[in-house]
Amino acid sequence: MGFSAGLRTPFFTVLFILTGFFLYTKIAGPIPFSVNSITTTKTDVFAVSGTGEVAVVPDTARVNLGITVTQSTVAGAQSQANGVINQVTKDLKALGIDEKKIKTVNYSVNPTYDFSGGTQRIRDYNVNATLEVEITPIDKVNDAIDKATAAGANTIGNIQFTVNEEKQKELQRQARKEAIDEAKEKAEELASDAGMNLGKIINVSESSGGSPIMFDRALPFAMEEKESTQVSPGETTITVSITLTYEVR
Repeated sequence: MGFSAGLRTPFFTVLFILTGFFLYTKIAGPIPFSVNSITTTKTDVFAVSGTGEVAVVPDTARVNLGITVTQSTVAGAQSQANGVINQVTKDLKALGIDEKKIKTVNYSVNPTYDFSGGTQRIRDYNVNATLEVEITPIDKVNDAIDKATAAGANTIGNIQFTVNEEKQKELQRQARKEAIDEAKEKAEELASDAGMNLGKIINVSESSGGSPIMFDRALPFAMEEKESTQVSPGETTITVSITLTYEVR
């Protein structure tokens, strides 16, 4: 009995406190509390750029081979243009160029008008057909152009020299590594000279250059007087620029 009486007072005290807390929250609402959140933003940054370049001799050529025909009828113009395009395709395949690398990029039929006498009438029709041809190995490009013009192609243009996709990716990786190394070295030198302590890299951006060598022009030919084509790919450069952004401690 003495033990039970000793526990009775703390029990009623706890019960009283809990009951009072319950009634307070019912009347006054939940007891408010707050969490202080502190967000810090690192605003001191340092950016530096580096460039990597890799020179390469192109191994792939792309060239547009086309025919422009003018006839008094649509059928006549289309027949002549189609005949030339079919013969060009046949001759290119005979050179070992895969048919998948030969595609039509333009085929158009347009009337020309005669406005003499105060009236409008169709004088004739122009048909333009153009093939884009990817040529590998590159030493076939001169023969391809000669074959095409011999078959009747009368517009040659947009000649590009580049490297195949797989090799281009490999060279871009090489140029990228050189650009990153140059940027890091430059960052360390500049930070040291300026008395800054560099933190971690927080951003990397890249831009690529080194467009294919291009001869963006149309070349007319007088077939009976034309000499053999002499086009040289030369050398092109693949360029990658990298910008590294550091935290400054």
